[in-house]
This record gives sequence, C-alpha cells and structure tokens, in this order.
Amino acid sequence: MPDLKGKTALVTGGTSGIGYATARAFAEAGATVFITGRTQQRVEDAAASLGAGVVGVAGDVTRLEDLDRLMDVIRASGAGLDVVFANAGSGEYVTLAEETPEHLLDTFNRNVGGTVFTVQKSLPLLNPGASIVLAGSTAATRGLPAFGAYAASKAAIRSLGRTWATELADRKIRVNTIIPGPILTPGLTDLEPDVAKRQAIFDSLASNPMQRIGDADELAAAVVFLASDASSFMTGSEIVVDGGINQV
Repeated sequence: MPDLKGKTALVTGGTSGIGYATARAFAEAGATVFITGRTQQRVEDAAASLGAGVVGVAGDVTRLEDLDRLMDVIRASGAGLDVVFANAGSGEYVTLAEETPEHLLDTFNRNVGGTVFTVQKSLPLLNPGASIVLAGSTAATRGLPAFGAYAASKAAIRSLGRTWATELADRKIRVNTIIPGPILTPGLTDLEPDVAKRQAIFDSLASNPMQRIGDADELAAAVVFLASDASSFMTGSEIVVDGGINQV
C-alpha cells in the first residue's frame, strides 16, 4: 500500500461502495480523510466505523452552499488538501425513448456538475503536488442500452480530466481518472430492483476475461495509487479497473 502519511484527503460519496472502500484505504495508508454524503446519519455512521482519522460532513455535491460549508470545515483543519477523490454520482437505466429533460439534467448535474464544482471549490485548499482523482466509468465507451445519459456524463468526466491536467500543471497538481468496470456496490445492486433481472445483469457483467464482478477494495487500491507519490509522473491519464471487459 502506498504511503499517505501526513496527507489530507477528501472523498465525496464516501458513505458506501467505492467511496467508502477508498476512504478506508486512504485512512489505512495514513491519511486524514474527510468524507461526504447526503444523509447526516449515514455520514456519521460511516465516519464512526472508519475510525478517528475520518471526518464526516453531510452535504450534496450539487448544492454550492453545501460544498462551501465542506471546504470551510477542511480549511479549519489547517492542513489544506493533498487528495481529492471526486466520486459522488449515480445513474439509472433510461432508454432514449424514455428520456426526459428532467432526468438528463439531473444526471449531468449530479455526475458532471457535482464533480466540476467539488474540484473548483477545492482549488484554494489544494497543496502543491496534490492529486485529483475523478470517477469515470467503462460505460462511457461501451454503448450500453438504456444507459446513454449516464455514459455521456462519464465521457464528459474523462474529457474534463485531460483539460484540468493542463490547467493545473503549473501548480504541480495532477489530475487522473479512475475507470471502474463492474464493481459490486449498492449503486450497482440498486440499478435493478427485480432480483431475477438483477442476476441476469450480474451474469452479463461477469462475462469478462476474469469471469467475475470486481470488489470495491480492488478499485480503492488503484485510487490510492493515483493519490500517492507512486504515480508522480502521471497526469491526464486513466487507469481502467474492469476485469478486462473493455480491453479484450
């Protein structure tokens, strides 16, 4: 595990799934970790279970006032930020025929707007040499039926990562994108409430070279690598953690 001792990290959407696993991995690597989530009780429970080095701040990344309050809490710690994992986001199955303006705007507000303004609001706190990790998705390049809005939002994230890598290079801030494939999380499970249909989706996702769905801890290990000095010559890049589903 790369060393994050003395570093301060932020994980949005840190109460479950990939965000929770990554917050735990950051803490185990020695970082002080701030996590966010939209529900106060879930944030408190997650922070308590992760240990003394983790601080929970409830808030919605689509609300600028919540992001301002989050940054105020981090600023008060006096250490600035060394790592930002902009992880919060979600998606639903909606076909082109079913798409509505409300759903499209909500998806982009959560996945793109939430990421843009999380990173923007963190800029004054970022220390020289800080690492920003964005959450992409293999869906962005796969053309999965009924996943168009989500996939497009994640394609935007990959593009933003490249742009920000050049914009922030003079501050020695690195920006990279993690590309999860099928990872077993509540977000994946909640996509399909029908148990039989859900299992069919899982079976399809497991048809990768490794013949299984990934674990959140496997994805978190890759995020820790991008967050640490072990990836010091990487920026504007992506790491794909997908069991090979998009690769072969």
